[in-house]
Amino acid sequence: MNLSAYTNRPERSHFERCLKRLEQDVLRMGALVEESFRLSHRSLFERDLEAARKIKILDKEIDRYYRQIESDCATFMTLQAPVAQDLRLLSAFMQLVRDLERIGDYAKDLAEIAIKLFSYPTHDCMKEILAMSEHAQLMLASSLVALTELDGEAGRKVKKLDDTVDDAYDRLYGILSQQRDIKGVVEPILLMGLIIRHLERMADHATNIAQRVSYIVTGIRG
Repeated sequence: MNLSAYTNRPERSHFERCLKRLEQDVLRMGALVEESFRLSHRSLFERDLEAARKIKILDKEIDRYYRQIESDCATFMTLQAPVAQDLRLLSAFMQLVRDLERIGDYAKDLAEIAIKLFSYPTHDCMKEILAMSEHAQLMLASSLVALTELDGEAGRKVKKLDDTVDDAYDRLYGILSQQRDIKGVVEPILLMGLIIRHLERMADHATNIAQRVSYIVTGIRG
């Protein structure tokens, strides 16, 4: 019998329980970010002021999870002597929650933009922007499902979805940048330009999450 094998088992079992709790925290944070994205969508396209207000509360909770998860990952790396596969998982989690935190920040910004747009008539481009938002939300949901299922193909799948958002951004930017004969203030055009930029960045971060999931599973960076 190898005595070290017995002495190491309790430590390893404890570490694996810690990793499981960490994974659950990442998924909880992801659920909050998903909800924040949904609320920003309602703020923009249903002119829902209450949804915009709720995002501020959610954002604080998202930030709390972000700080806690980063701290836990750093602690596990320095104190638990993780093996190479564990290090890969912890490194991916640290990067992944940064992407989630940024999506949450963009959702909060979108809610603030929505409030500024309340006083203006709905622009024709908002229908296309709505579809862009729905697509970006699908990408985030797909990335989080991939994390739950540890889908090694997630990066490739979500990257294909990202192409649709990029195409929408290019098309809408072209339309908005060429607006002529604008009567009155130009603020709505500028705000819509910010909206599509934020949505494009949110989709990019969702793609990053999926690619980090692929890295967790395969060890190959996308």
